[in-house]
Amino acid sequence: MRAMNQKLRIATALLWGLLCAHSGMAQVLNAPQAAPNQTPPIGNTPWSAACSSDSFNDYWVSFTWSPPLVNADNEFVLELSDADGAFDSPQELARVADMNTTFDFYFQFSVPAGTRGEGYRLRVKSTSPSQTSPASAAYPMYFIDVNNSISIRQQGKTDYGDGIAQVCDGNAISLEVYNLANADTYQFNWYRSGTLLSDKGSSITVSNSGMYNVEIDYGSCSGSSNTLSRLIDVTVGNSLGIAINPPAKTTLCPGETLDLTANITGQGLTYTWFRDGTAITSPAVDNDTYTVDASVAGFEGAYSVEIFGTGACVEQSPAVAITNSGNFTVTRDNPASVVVLPGQTQDLSVSTDATGATIQWYRDGAPVSGATGSTLTVSDTETGTYFARVSLSGGACSATSIDSDPTQVVIPASLEIDIAYNGSYAACTNTDIVLEVSAIRALDGSGGSTDVTAGLMADMNFQWFHDGTAVSGATASAISLADISENGDYRLEGSISSFTPASNTLSVQLRVDELITIAGSETTVCGPSEPISISTSTDLTGATFDWYRDGVNLNLATASIDVSAPGTYQLVVMRSGCPVPSNDLVLNSLDENLITLDPGTDIRIPEGSARTVTASGGETYRWIDSNNIQISSTSSYSFTEAGDYLLIATIGGCEVARSVTVSYLDTFRVPNVISVNGDGINDQWILPNTYSNRPDVNVIIYNERGEEVLNENSYQNNWPSSATSFPRQNMVFYYKIRDTGKVLKQGTITVIR
Repeated sequence: MRAMNQKLRIATALLWGLLCAHSGMAQVLNAPQAAPNQTPPIGNTPWSAACSSDSFNDYWVSFTWSPPLVNADNEFVLELSDADGAFDSPQELARVADMNTTFDFYFQFSVPAGTRGEGYRLRVKSTSPSQTSPASAAYPMYFIDVNNSISIRQQGKTDYGDGIAQVCDGNAISLEVYNLANADTYQFNWYRSGTLLSDKGSSITVSNSGMYNVEIDYGSCSGSSNTLSRLIDVTVGNSLGIAINPPAKTTLCPGETLDLTANITGQGLTYTWFRDGTAITSPAVDNDTYTVDASVAGFEGAYSVEIFGTGACVEQSPAVAITNSGNFTVTRDNPASVVVLPGQTQDLSVSTDATGATIQWYRDGAPVSGATGSTLTVSDTETGTYFARVSLSGGACSATSIDSDPTQVVIPASLEIDIAYNGSYAACTNTDIVLEVSAIRALDGSGGSTDVTAGLMADMNFQWFHDGTAVSGATASAISLADISENGDYRLEGSISSFTPASNTLSVQLRVDELITIAGSETTVCGPSEPISISTSTDLTGATFDWYRDGVNLNLATASIDVSAPGTYQLVVMRSGCPVPSNDLVLNSLDENLITLDPGTDIRIPEGSARTVTASGGETYRWIDSNNIQISSTSSYSFTEAGDYLLIATIGGCEVARSVTVSYLDTFRVPNVISVNGDGINDQWILPNTYSNRPDVNVIIYNERGEEVLNENSYQNNWPSSATSFPRQNMVFYYKIRDTGKVLKQGTITVIR
């Protein structure tokens, strides 16, 4: 009995849904409300603030709605607003698809990460039909992603330090949160000696003394977190203007000493001395002097002193730079190896940043007489190993000297020349090329080489050779070739003094600068019965050539070819041993889908009216009626009579046919009364052609209990098949006529026996 009652309720609900849909009624969705936790054990009190975290994130809301029923494919969706209660970009929290006949149920959801605010609202949407509930009351909602003490420091400091900060001379300092990812996305509560301040950002500017700390502001959920930082003690003091008295000098020679003295002394202050920012003494009272010892390695640097004491700020002086007089550089300005050709000279040179220094040149370890300048000129008779010694002059620094890197001065045993292609080159690809000297090297007796291109290029004489014969007038360091008659092997000979170096050999094979063009009688391939002719205007008499399709040799030796296959065609002609390709000719296969008809090929018109059909995608058009008579040669034709028609369109010499059927539009409506008395008149429910025999149209008939008695596409106008299905007079049925997207027609059918 319970099962029967359930079926009756479902049937009643379905019928009610049909009636309500017909009468235009809509579902009523109520605003969701916070509910007790429904996860066992079930709670008793609804939540008032959602304070979630990784360890707990389970919340429930109750939701009610009123019939009519939603559609079978409906889903109810719980959505969350932004922190201000706006639903411009709502977040989906939960979705259910099995509550379409339940009018009072719960949603379970989790608070999304990043949720922080006091004004979040909830709402529910149905998908089929589309409806939206009112928004709920505002709720505080926070995802507590940080639940441990956060860190603060004085801006400009690396970390918390000793937890002490000073404000000097009535100025201000800033305290900031650090080591917290995306700190600017949070709100904070700042405290001074336990009193809440108005600042909410990740940093705060302070000018008053006190004990400062901060926590993340989780609003109504702040009691659920533990983010309070350690305290920073801010005190107020005065700046005394600490500095180092100007020293007697700032440049020391090795072994010298220098006293640095603070400008404030005798006040019981604590002093710490620094070099390059690193403390070099421990804090000590009245330690106002530091002695710099130049005999200690690494004494050079920037010195400063820091003071602190009662009523005084921690304060560090400007730095004083102390340098090493013996710390200078000597740079060799010439190459490590210098080649001197017979009868020529070369200059050796050094540079230094030392002040008041002396220079002495050495050859093979012995001083060169009179060679005390920064430049030394050597000849081909003065080979050897050279360096320059730079010494400081006067005082304690006079013992300091630095030698330059050595230079090998040599004369060559022989010279080499390399030639190369200027730019990209490949045989039978280039139509021109330049050959040039790429390097000149001097070789010593041991096989070592030195690049002397820059030094000898302008002074050396050159002669180019083609296949062993000197090229008349080709006496420069480069030769330009631009004709196939110049193909062959090239080398270069040079001469300077007693040297006559010869280069390597380069082969040159240029292709003729010729443009070969092929063309086809059509560009679209229709099939084997209609071949396309491809030819060229180039004279192929006596030439060797090949035809290619998609890179494959067709082995055809005629000046023109007939083809019926789509692809990319090319002619390659051999000229002076090099292949010369033509342009690519692309033949496309026929795509019949290019021919389109608007509004289509199945045309329905009211009798006595006209409908224009427009074809596109073709080059020419012919419209032919059922008697095989051409009725138009334009792209459009206006039909006034029912019948079968044919369009023949051409594309690139190919013909494409399209059939068009024109029928008269029904003028009667969907009947709402039929009489199944067997008299052959109105015995069956006949639909207009707009709805019957259409595979894309779905026809459904329900009985008075909401049960389907017919559900089919391509309805054949054959319901009912028998009068025996109607035990009573004037039975009422309900129908819906739908396509894939919407209800086209709905109503009632009264069956009279």
